Formats: sequence, C-alpha cells, structure tokens
Amino acid sequence: MVVTRAAEQAQELVRELEGLGAEVLSLPTVGFREAEDFAPLDEALREIANFDWVLFTSQNAVRFFAKRCRALGLDPANLQSEGSRVAAVGPATAKAARDEGFRVYWIASRFRGEALARELQEDVAGKKVLLPRSDRAADELPGALRAAGAVVRDVVAYCTVVPAASDGDALAKIRGGEADVIAFASPSAFHHFVDLVGAEKLPGVAERVKFAAIGPTTAGAIREAGLPVEIEAAEATSAGLARAIANYFEQNAGVKSQ
Repeated sequence: MVVTRAAEQAQELVRELEGLGAEVLSLPTVGFREAEDFAPLDEALREIANFDWVLFTSQNAVRFFAKRCRALGLDPANLQSEGSRVAAVGPATAKAARDEGFRVYWIASRFRGEALARELQEDVAGKKVLLPRSDRAADELPGALRAAGAVVRDVVAYCTVVPAASDGDALAKIRGGEADVIAFASPSAFHHFVDLVGAEKLPGVAERVKFAAIGPTTAGAIREAGLPVEIEAAEATSAGLARAIANYFEQNAGVKSQ
C-alpha cells in the first residue's frame, strides 16, 4: 500500500493499514505551510466578532487558523465569546477544532463542503461567514454559501505545496507494479502525484495498481483525469479509508495485497 498523505498527517492511516496487516510505503505528494500573506487572515481575526459563522473544511484549516490566532495574541477558546458559531466538515475536522478550544456547533453529515452549505443554508442566509482555507481550495463552497444568501469572507489560512523530495523506492515499486493500492486523501495529493509520475504514464500505472480515495471529492479528481477509482471510503476518515481498502480485498478473492 502506498500512502500519499503529508508526513505529519499520515501516521493514523499508516497505523490503521498496518493494523490490518498491510505493508505500507509512504510517498508524501502534498505538504503544507503558512500563508505567504497573512494580512487578509489577520484582518478577519481582528474583526472576528463581526462574523456569525466560522466554517472549517479541513484539519489543516483549523491548525493554521489557531496558530495564527496565537501569533496575534488571541486565544482560540475565547474567539466565540461574541456569539459566532463554528461548523466543520466531518468528525476529524470537528475533533481538531475542539482540541484547539473551539465549540463546534455543527458537523456536516456528509464529508463535503457543499453538504455543509446545503445543511446550513437557512442558518447562513443574511449572515457573515468566515471561510479560512487553502490557497488551492475549490470555489464550490463559497459559491454555494453565497447562493444561500451568506456574506462570505474567503481567506487563505495556509498553502498547499509539493514536498521538496520524494521517496525513490516507493516510486520504483509503483512503476514496477509492486504496489497494490495508492491511497489519496485530497485532490491536491492526486494532482501532485500526477506531476511526479507524469500524466503520460498514468494509464500504465492504473493498469498495475488500484486507486483508493478518502471521499467523493478526491475520487472525482481522479476520475476527471480519466482514471478508475476502485476503492472509495464511505466515511472520509483514515479509519474509513483503511476499512474500504480491506473490504475491497476481502470481496475480491485472489487479489494480493501488501
């Protein structure tokens, strides 16, 4: 199994897969760093009392948002004292928010930003919403929120980057057909994998390995590239992805997994 998550986020998935008996190779195709320009985020944080909602779409958004709060001398646990509510996409993001001291008012029942917008459409109509995200985040969520009548401040809280170096052994095993599954936890991880391997070589890779996606957004990115997604987690968590991979091989007797 090849895990493409960032090194600082891969441990849980690696642990889950190894607990199921898999041999895991780490090939981080995505990394994260602070925003290049803090001004928009800092301005929003200083005006936090003016926002009715803060929406977190990832654990990274929570982590970098909270880190910037502290850099400005703000306590994340006190930011909601003026009545703003926090919502999260999925339980992992909600847990990250709670760990930072935020009180989570709403968790999307489906692990997608668009689902969060649909579920909160009545609550956000006419309200001011702060949306701290990656510099590479898609436009669907802010568009859906605005369509619901929200006044959205979409700010960059962190940047998604390509790691400086890649594991040559993992790449060699992928190209040689020695890996059974490549697991992706975000569209960015897949897109950077394409850049790493080369778009012209992807069809050949897809013939030898199975692509696994943590959820529909990531699966959609893979399919848009014309590639099949044999494994898609029903629950967009590390445990859910590991279970989906295990279930796939249980249901496909004769397929060897590492």
